[in-house]
Amino acid sequence: MAYHLEGRLLEVCNCRVLCPCWIGEDPDYGTCDTIVAWHFDKGTVDGVDVAGHTIAMIAHVPGNILQGNWTAAVYLDDKVSPQQEQALLGVYTGQKGGPVAELAKLVGTVASVQKVPITFEVRGGNGTIKIGDAGFAELEPYKNATGATTTLANTVFSTVPGAPVFVGKALDYRTTNHAGLGKDINIKGHNALQSTFVFDA
Repeated sequence: MAYHLEGRLLEVCNCRVLCPCWIGEDPDYGTCDTIVAWHFDKGTVDGVDVAGHTIAMIAHVPGNILQGNWTAAVYLDDKVSPQQEQALLGVYTGQKGGPVAELAKLVGTVASVQKVPITFEVRGGNGTIKIGDAGFAELEPYKNATGATTTLANTVFSTVPGAPVFVGKALDYRTTNHAGLGKDINIKGHNALQSTFVFDA
């Protein structure tokens, strides 16, 4: 087995709630700007333990998400060793195959790869992601009348293939002219998603 990864996803984008990309429709504003972060509670890649680490992507999607050609700035938390960095990049560039490779093939250009301090927190369904000085978001889920988290499943597109996601909104979503993308964002009340995942290949 090339990898086994278990963890949590936090994701925001500039689409309105709910994001149409997940059902294969065009982004609300024609293009999509997003932060996607995966934190690994457990995991190995070719025998390298990556538990406790996070990889994130600040990306620009130029049109329909299924058409690919994304431009992405990739961030790993600054606690990863060179061996862990190589292992995670092997997965997230698609070299190790499996479900993550299906997502990786949508990225057309990797503008940069950096190691920065990353904060990834989930507290009672609310989430916070901070990627160095490049990106920040606070998320809260939608809930039904009994308090259960609203769930989206069996979608055409997913950043956590095979797993349902909990839909919500971003109380705050900011990025600062991230590497190679040249765009500042400072918005509130737009799309947010959380999930737990298990990836095997």
